[in-house]
Amino acid sequence: MVTTGTFDGVHLGHQAILKRLIETARRNNGTAIVITFHPHPRLVLQQNSTGVELLNTLEERIQNLENAGVDALLVIPFTQEFAQWSSQQFIADLLVNTIGTRNLVIGYDHHFGRNREGSFENLRLSGPLYGFQVEEIPARDVDELAVSSTQVRKALHRGDVETAAQFLGYLYQIEGCVGMGKQLGRTIGFPTANIEISDPVKLVPANGVYAVSVAIENKVVKGMMNIGTNPTVERTDTRKIEVHLLDWNGDLYNKCIQIRLHTRIRDEIRFNSLDELRAQLEKDRIRVADVLNTYI
Repeated sequence: MVTTGTFDGVHLGHQAILKRLIETARRNNGTAIVITFHPHPRLVLQQNSTGVELLNTLEERIQNLENAGVDALLVIPFTQEFAQWSSQQFIADLLVNTIGTRNLVIGYDHHFGRNREGSFENLRLSGPLYGFQVEEIPARDVDELAVSSTQVRKALHRGDVETAAQFLGYLYQIEGCVGMGKQLGRTIGFPTANIEISDPVKLVPANGVYAVSVAIENKVVKGMMNIGTNPTVERTDTRKIEVHLLDWNGDLYNKCIQIRLHTRIRDEIRFNSLDELRAQLEKDRIRVADVLNTYI
């Protein structure tokens, strides 16, 4: 049993397709197989891809698909050459000759092949020729969930990570390694880890202060994260991601961590002095601890 798509975010709409895929595979004693692509097609097809923002790194997408319960995953390198495959070549060479597809499940309005020329109708007509059956998930089964990758992105651009989590079915996550910063936080009692995200096209939510949980060295600890430009101490437009861990005393430099965003507690603000900043951070720490007590 096979489905195919980019599955950025593996959100609840995607999960509806995957659920049907897995149910059908189990009913027919088959294997639930997902075909996806890397890099994202827009990064290859658009000459200027600076505006591309993805919800998942490849590693996160793989993990989310595994969590959804699929049995096997095929990641196709998306190249300019592959982008020129016709819909019939996609069906014959990939779905039939490579995978040996016998049953195919796709979301409604699914397109594939050169210039997105392929559709459910192509698959339906090709099925008898190649010996496979195709099922299209009805629009109502996905639309009733009221979720799309675009809606998730919009929520994250607002800093509304709670709504994003409702759409995704899990907490939005940022992964990265800890780099050397200016260590200004230490001077006011709030040392921070400067995060260098692992994927430059990963969507970074709106500026502000967030309550987060941080996975590091097989532990999960409470943290508060600032996304922004540090207007109180710096004059720059460069956005940074900094995390202060509430219960951690070890060295973090060069360690890679996973940050899960629970809620945004306030905007990023420019304070008139470091004393004002410190006083606000004390309030933030108390609020973050209260928020995260439910989870950690």
